[in-house]
Amino acid sequence: MAKPKKYIFVTGGVLSSIGKGIAAASIGNLLENRGIKVTMVKMDPYLNVDPGTMSPFQHGEVFVLDDGAETDLDLGHYSRFVQGAKFTRKNSFTTGRIYDAVIRRERAGGYLGKTVQVIPHITDEIKRHIREAAADADLAIVEVGGTVGDIESLPFLEAIRQMRAEEGSEKGAENVLYVHLTLVPYIAAAGELKTKPTQHSVKELREIGIQPDILICRSDRKVPKDVKDKIGLFCNLPGDQVFSAIDVQSIYEVPLFFREEGLDEKVAEKLGIWSGRPDLSKWQAMVERIRNPKGEVTIGIIGKYTDWRDSYKSLSEALSHGGVANQSRVNMVYVDSEEIERGENLDLLRSVDGILVPGGFGERGIEGKIKAIEYARSERVPFFGICLGMQLAVIEYARNVAGIRGANSAEFKPDGNENVVDLMESQKGVTDVGGTMRLGAYPCQIVTKHGGKPTRAFQAYGKELITERHRHRFEVSNAFRERVESKGLVVSGKYINPQSGLELVEMVEIQDHPWFLGCQFHPEFLSKPLEPHPLFSAFVAAAKTASQSAQRPLPGITKSKRSTGDGVGEGSAGVSGVRSRAAERA
Repeated sequence: MAKPKKYIFVTGGVLSSIGKGIAAASIGNLLENRGIKVTMVKMDPYLNVDPGTMSPFQHGEVFVLDDGAETDLDLGHYSRFVQGAKFTRKNSFTTGRIYDAVIRRERAGGYLGKTVQVIPHITDEIKRHIREAAADADLAIVEVGGTVGDIESLPFLEAIRQMRAEEGSEKGAENVLYVHLTLVPYIAAAGELKTKPTQHSVKELREIGIQPDILICRSDRKVPKDVKDKIGLFCNLPGDQVFSAIDVQSIYEVPLFFREEGLDEKVAEKLGIWSGRPDLSKWQAMVERIRNPKGEVTIGIIGKYTDWRDSYKSLSEALSHGGVANQSRVNMVYVDSEEIERGENLDLLRSVDGILVPGGFGERGIEGKIKAIEYARSERVPFFGICLGMQLAVIEYARNVAGIRGANSAEFKPDGNENVVDLMESQKGVTDVGGTMRLGAYPCQIVTKHGGKPTRAFQAYGKELITERHRHRFEVSNAFRERVESKGLVVSGKYINPQSGLELVEMVEIQDHPWFLGCQFHPEFLSKPLEPHPLFSAFVAAAKTASQSAQRPLPGITKSKRSTGDGVGEGSAGVSGVRSRAAERA
């Protein structure tokens, strides 16, 4: 008889952004380290088929998988916490995708003679998606997006309610476990933790037929035993099934805290999983390096979504992983590129040890990013350009070094005759916006040497063939490639089409610079705390070397205080218009 599949459904109550994704990923981390084959699933209640067409201000970053799926940023958390799972588009779906599948089936005659309804047809489709995603794992942890009480998430909640009866139990142990994350706020005026929000959230769940098996209480302090017992009494479960989830310095501490609370032991007991204790030695060592760095660097991130940090979630995590590899804290200063464009307060660029220009879309703030790239190149500040950041580095180099004064991108100047960045051939004629970019994993051939010296790309990776994830429509134009290469820009990585032999530029760099590199792909999607991405490790190492040199304030300009942000090392500032170090020396 086949071993029964186990499911953990994670819901959230009281408010959004309470940390369901981190909690679910942390449970996955602990169970994986107990030797269980775990997968993770995210169900989002919005009507978009996927988040690919949504603004970063609406939903944070879009996390791209190897198969090209554009998914919720929680898939990024899952990838960083659950090391052994391979995620595909099956692991992330939305209400829009569910309804699309049901309506397509109805139009094809799949429900002939029947009235198509939310129950059973939508809920059956949700359950089919869940089971399909869980097919190759022993246990699936399924996060239900949104907040309990939202109208749009009701079909998901009804589907997971049905699954407990359908999946059954074995020898007194359930095959389905409900974990509910809720808020227990501390009211300073009363001097106590308040449990009423949790009670009401659980009441909402119980009204639709779901009794939580485990409660995780988010708070700024540990929830004492007497409060846990009180919550258990009013929420119809034992006090030893109520756990704390306190605010921590780094999200990577959450699995260790849950382990200290005994959460994984209770989950294993309730599901009837017999396994050894989790081996968290490597994870603990990594967390120690975050807690006790031996140095620090400051990286300026030049973007246009700087007011919403979730837009750059994987990027900031990958930088912190690079810090782990170099035993350094990475302080991140987010700089609005439009402020640089306006020429404001540019001395902030002098205060950072490295400059990073991430991906993005649209013309807003572009010239500010190009100005920051010019500064990094001319003043020999370590620079890393990702996707659009690489394209803009090529534009800057073409304008200011190769003499192509009108250099631009077809994205911003469609009728330009000096577009060194152009629409990909495969994108011409594409009219739909959603899911039509060059998406997912593609190979990249690394050039090992240039001018007798190893390239930065090869030094970072140590191998000639890599695979990285992409999300773009535009590429460096081969029509201008020879001109910029003849002036010193090195193409150190390329994709070679196996059918046509056509080459696409994947990586560029400048050799006579401390560290200047751009890549068309998104390396942040493959970085993990236990396996920092080699490009981020190399970039942070270069910034660390640069930080050894003193940076003097510019004459006549008030020096900005370097921001170290909170425990994660994030800060923000505005910037623009700098006088160069060379000019200062003159």
